[in-house]
Amino acid sequence: QVQLVESGGGLVQAGGSLRLSCAASGSIFSVDAMGWHRQAPGNQREFVAVITRSGSTHYADSVKGRFTVSGDNAKNTVYLQMNNLKSEDTAVYYCYGQIKSKMGDQASSYWGQGTQVTVSS
Repeated sequence: QVQLVESGGGLVQAGGSLRLSCAASGSIFSVDAMGWHRQAPGNQREFVAVITRSGSTHYADSVKGRFTVSGDNAKNTVYLQMNNLKSEDTAVYYCYGQIKSKMGDQASSYWGQGTQVTVSS
């Protein structure tokens, strides 16, 4: 069994910064990728950023140049550094991981509980 635990959400003024973290724990064999999605009220959940085990990263166009995703393979942890935050970034941010468990099956998707990020204008 695998769990993802997030932290770092909160309230920040426009132009400010926040750093989110998410640690995977449990019966983990390997982590293929970890990243972030977000969902604002009335909107669909959208992709934000992802980092693979090899270190390659991908970002949604809306956050390129402002957000940085990084990871610590030894800790099975992913981070999201959010700079120059805008009101449009207000959403619940969900951590996800593509993870192989020690049961030996193929990689499965796991989701965190979500953490609220609110940007005031």
